[in-house]
Amino acid sequence: MANPSAAAAGRARRVRVRMTRAERREQLIDVARGLFAERGLDGTSVEEIAAHAEVSKPVVYEHFGGKEGLYAVVVDREVRTLQTAIRAALTTPRVGARRLIELGTLALLDYIDAYPDGFAIISRGSSATSQEGSFATILSDVASQAEDLLAAEFANRSFDPALAPMYAQMLVGLVGLVGQWWLDTRETTPLDKQVVAAHVVNLAWNGMRHLEVAPRLGRPRVTLVSDPDE
Repeated sequence: MANPSAAAAGRARRVRVRMTRAERREQLIDVARGLFAERGLDGTSVEEIAAHAEVSKPVVYEHFGGKEGLYAVVVDREVRTLQTAIRAALTTPRVGARRLIELGTLALLDYIDAYPDGFAIISRGSSATSQEGSFATILSDVASQAEDLLAAEFANRSFDPALAPMYAQMLVGLVGLVGQWWLDTRETTPLDKQVVAAHVVNLAWNGMRHLEVAPRLGRPRVTLVSDPDE
């Protein structure tokens, strides 16, 4: 006589939970996000996406037209999420310039902490199939917002505000590269994001405090830390 419990288990395995079209779409996006983060667009196949989602290949094509369409949806969603967070941070009312830099840095690190797969995709992957752009697009957008912030600071310090766009690119590039470094090393070098953000702001803000009005190359090197024996 067959084991009733084994037969029931077999029937349970054969029964699949039927998803709505919207639920299936979200499932495919979630599955693909992990695969794209690990293997990239070129290294991921429709077969793998379908297998991990436990659907047939035609289901993927039906929803997205292929892996490129699915990749574009994943990238666009991650880009919008990060852009929204950073824009909100940089438009916080009634705070000073230093605090805005802190909030912008933390917004990026918070996103990396919450969505490491998403950040891995948009910071390393191709943007050719994305309507919204790439990590470079995000950094350019943030730099544009930072221009006004820096221009005001420059005017207060008698620097040329016309140089603000260039310095905005420097500042945003610093934060972006540190974010990528933190994603790659936080498992082996466990620095808390608050600590990382504090050090980024330390360099960005305290460096700005000592900017020269007319810098030029070829000057004698300046010792940052004095020698106690001197």
